[in-house]
Amino acid sequence: MNKLLFSVIMLLLLPFVAVEQLFADEADNTTTNSEIVKEDKGKLQKYMRSSLGTVMIYHPEDEFGEYIGKAFLAMPTPDKYNEHDVRVKVLLNDSLQVPKKRKPGLYKAVYGKSLTKNEIRKNGETLEAELNRLGYAKSMVAKWFGFHKYNESDTSYVFDVELVKERGLYNATELDVDLAQRTSRGLAMLSDAGEELIGNTYVLVNDMTYITAEERAAAAKLALSILGGLLDGFSGGSAGSDLAKTGGEIADSFTGFTVKNHSYLFRLVWNDSIAAIFYKDYYMQKPNLQRLNAFLSDSTTFRVEYVAHEYEAGSKTTLKGNYDRTELVQIVCTRSIDKNIAALQLQYEDFKVKTPITDVITNDKGKVVGYGAQIGMKESITEKSSFSVLQQSYDPETNQTSYKVVAKLKPVKGKIWDNRYMATAEKDEGSELKYTTFKKVSGGDLYEGMLIVEGNYKQKKDE
Repeated sequence: MNKLLFSVIMLLLLPFVAVEQLFADEADNTTTNSEIVKEDKGKLQKYMRSSLGTVMIYHPEDEFGEYIGKAFLAMPTPDKYNEHDVRVKVLLNDSLQVPKKRKPGLYKAVYGKSLTKNEIRKNGETLEAELNRLGYAKSMVAKWFGFHKYNESDTSYVFDVELVKERGLYNATELDVDLAQRTSRGLAMLSDAGEELIGNTYVLVNDMTYITAEERAAAAKLALSILGGLLDGFSGGSAGSDLAKTGGEIADSFTGFTVKNHSYLFRLVWNDSIAAIFYKDYYMQKPNLQRLNAFLSDSTTFRVEYVAHEYEAGSKTTLKGNYDRTELVQIVCTRSIDKNIAALQLQYEDFKVKTPITDVITNDKGKVVGYGAQIGMKESITEKSSFSVLQQSYDPETNQTSYKVVAKLKPVKGKIWDNRYMATAEKDEGSELKYTTFKKVSGGDLYEGMLIVEGNYKQKKDE
């Protein structure tokens, strides 16, 4: 195997080395499988979740840069998604260039503030071009199809469908046989998997910058000092100086920071024509150097596309002594990303998360008084939120899953679970709950395992 081919393979298989050199002690994320839920009044089934990879933009000039990097790499994938991280976890801000069709310039010229629509579009295009230049989409496909060495002593590489089977609703033995025989049925099953699984694969790029509370406190001190001087000038006394002193002491008691996070959502482009190319020209269960070379050299078929953006500027400041700097950065950063993901779900229909009803709540007389689901403040749920209840149906003949709206729910005031990162440690109100309690506003009988989705669920044409 030549050196160039080996290098390309390493890019698909290995973590992004520069990241590990920038930030030590990267935390491992474990793949979360499709959830097992009760359906059809108690029958256990799987429901399939979207897959998500996460990336951050690193600004080496930032004071908190090292802490931000460590915090990001320690964050688990949000638990409502299957983890689909690949080799690239960090993009260096200084290396990002706007696409050639735009005016030359660095991406770093527009970050860390409220951006215009044009700047957001430009950043989205820049990041899309960079992810595709790095082969991010191909790495996502390689992960979906288990790209690995044929055996430990061999230098040949093959694919498998273990992850597709693990996350999907497919009979393992049947799928293996059909693929080995190259039957149309086997390819059709994978086509279905692509439609319901691979086509719902995303990458979220987070551009996070910070203003320390010390900086805000300094600004507060200056403002109070100016106000105090004016008061002294008018009164001829020292009341203004006392005010400035007191204000300065209060400002000095804070050591948190404000996070500003621009999150850019990208979707893996996967359709019938792309799937056909992969299955026909690249997929191999036994070593085939021609197919391997063709897959590795393909720089145009696999790509991601920019679909949505969300901006969050937090304001919470933590009192000195509660957390050290590393812990504080991780709390604020994690909550910021969770908040943006929740907003993106409402903005982009296909990114919405389905969550099962886990509890049917009854009173002493056995009357149903509510329903519990493990979703809450982390997903930005409030008493004004509304949810559709879906009944899942799976057709084994076509391998298709469909959903029907059967009811509407609203969260109950005072019973919204605070499941935000570190909420329990902070003893925030609602963190002692085990789920959010919902009341039914319309619809028929509900039971554990039915799925809920925020807002009005838009059914696909083929459902």
